[in-house]
Amino acid sequence: MYFGKEKQENHDRIPPNQKVTTGWPVLHVGDVPYYEKDLSNWDLRIGGLVDRPTVLTFEQILSLPETSQVNDIHCVTGWSKFDNEWEGISTQQVAEYVGIRKEAKFVMLEAEEGWTTNTPLADFLKETSILAHKHNGEVLTPEHGYPLRMVMPHLYFWKSAKWIRAIKFRSEDQQGFWERNGYHMYGDPWKEQRFAWD
Repeated sequence: MYFGKEKQENHDRIPPNQKVTTGWPVLHVGDVPYYEKDLSNWDLRIGGLVDRPTVLTFEQILSLPETSQVNDIHCVTGWSKFDNEWEGISTQQVAEYVGIRKEAKFVMLEAEEGWTTNTPLADFLKETSILAHKHNGEVLTPEHGYPLRMVMPHLYFWKSAKWIRAIKFRSEDQQGFWERNGYHMYGDPWKEQRFAWD
């Protein structure tokens, strides 16, 4: 009887047409970036509609108050992975640090290789959204976004950009890389918003 209940609870966690995996598939466009051991060739630029445009080194990011989240993630290609523990900086902490202006309604995330993705500001600032540098107690691997990646678990995982290098706050929405190539502007896995026509 307990097994049946557990199975039902897990089923309620799976969006339509997803399959649970215990692995963590590696999917990305372009090369995995290389960084110096001391990360001297990496920084995070935060700008757009903010009071204090900022460039942070990784050391400065680690000096900010840390948080952790446990959540499920869902890839647009059809897999879901349960109970991921992330450690990093909350997006709300970032917003407080730079001072978001009232005109800001959207966020553009910029990553290596010219990769970008968009999201409404409200989704970027959700309590579950985090700029993560650890997954399940381990430093992110290069293939999964080292040294820092976005995590917005309530959206399909392409919105959780790996190798993030810039956050820009905007008044208007704009397509990112995959959105220009036919993916949905929002990406809710429970509504199966995979493609622009969904």
